[in-house]
Parts: sequence; C-alpha cells; structure tokens
Amino acid sequence: MSLESIVAEIDSEIASLEQAKALLSEKPTPKRGPGRPRLNAVVAVAPVKQKRRRLSAAARAKIAAAQKARWAKVRAAKGKSAAAKSTSSK
Repeated sequence: MSLESIVAEIDSEIASLEQAKALLSEKPTPKRGPGRPRLNAVVAVAPVKQKRRRLSAAARAKIAAAQKARWAKVRAAKGKSAAAKSTSSK
C-alpha cells in the first residue's frame, strides 16, 4: 500500500465519521402518531367570549308558571293514586 492510498482511506473514514456525527448531533424529529396533536404544537387561538343571553322578566314568569303547572299535575296524579289505594284497601 502506498502512502497516498493510506491517506485516501483515512480521508474516506473521516468523511463517514463526520456524517455519522452530524446524524447523531441533530435533534430527532418526533414521529406523528394517531390522535390529537399536542397542545404546544397547536397555535392557540384566543377564545371568543360569547355574550350571555338574558331572559326577560316576562319570559322568566312564563317559565315559572309552566313549571308550577307541571308540579301541580304531578301532585294531582299522586293524590289520585293515593286516594285509589285508600279506597281499594278498605
């Protein structure tokens, strides 16, 4: 082997080692898997604050009257079933 071939062999070995060093020194890119992306990877958009919807006094009164009617209906049905039980047991 001549001196020039030895130097060429060393140069090729240095080049392959530098390439391996470059591959090892760079940060690995994370592989994307299934599922949602991570929170820090997504650009956060400021949430839009929704206006609160308010009921008028008339609407609240109408809802309250409807609920009272529902409960009155339940109580009336309960009273009928209790009266039926008391008459059937006598």
